[in-house]
Amino acid sequence: MSQRLSVVMIAKNAADLLPDCLASVAWADEIVLLDAGSEDNTVELARAAGVKVFIDTDWQGYGIQRQRAQRFATGDYVLMIDTDERVTPELASALRAALASPQPDAVYSIARRNYFLGRFMRHSGWYPDRVMRLYPRELYQYNASLVHESLETRGAKVIELTGDLLHLTCRDFAIFQRKQLNYATAWACERHQKGKKTSLTAIFTHTLGAFFKTLVLRGGVLDGKQGWLLAVVNAQYTFNKYTELWALNHGYSEKA
Repeated sequence: MSQRLSVVMIAKNAADLLPDCLASVAWADEIVLLDAGSEDNTVELARAAGVKVFIDTDWQGYGIQRQRAQRFATGDYVLMIDTDERVTPELASALRAALASPQPDAVYSIARRNYFLGRFMRHSGWYPDRVMRLYPRELYQYNASLVHESLETRGAKVIELTGDLLHLTCRDFAIFQRKQLNYATAWACERHQKGKKTSLTAIFTHTLGAFFKTLVLRGGVLDGKQGWLLAVVNAQYTFNKYTELWALNHGYSEKA
């Protein structure tokens, strides 16, 4: 017997992205959206499309918001996606097949193809960029991390699905950069609160390592101009993370 699927997403001010995202999962048994206080017409668009919309403006990080959103789902399985992601027809077929013959206590990973400055990347660590997104609702949930949250699988069997999840990661470079800076700050604050420390040497070691890993070890050079630019962006993001942590360690920042 095929399992019921709840597509679950969190959102804020995503009106420009939402229609295409919803269209790609319109076949699901239900779609649940938890809004964090949008000031555009995200909520209205979602409701008009038949989405079950809930609102929670008490933002405590991505992980906790995903946990809250999942509690509103009623399906046997959850497919957790973001408003800037689209399920391709090939992936939709693979998802339906998995739901028709589910593996006990297993979670499913999906290959995500990330968009960067006009190109869906093929290398650079941005493809296949597998993420675990399909799972039994009553068995698993996301952890409570502020950023870069992940599914708590507790050693579950992981099954790789065919088909891609398209991720419009960087359509606008300025917006992308601001988001990256926010992620870096949240990462540093979370680490600082846990008593983690860093040094000037570590800042530059990690920064150079991020550049080399993206461009060489992950084949970024094969992604052409975007590969080189992404290597710099990843190095910059790493520099921001560790420098903010260093600043917090020394009392030069009040973010924490």
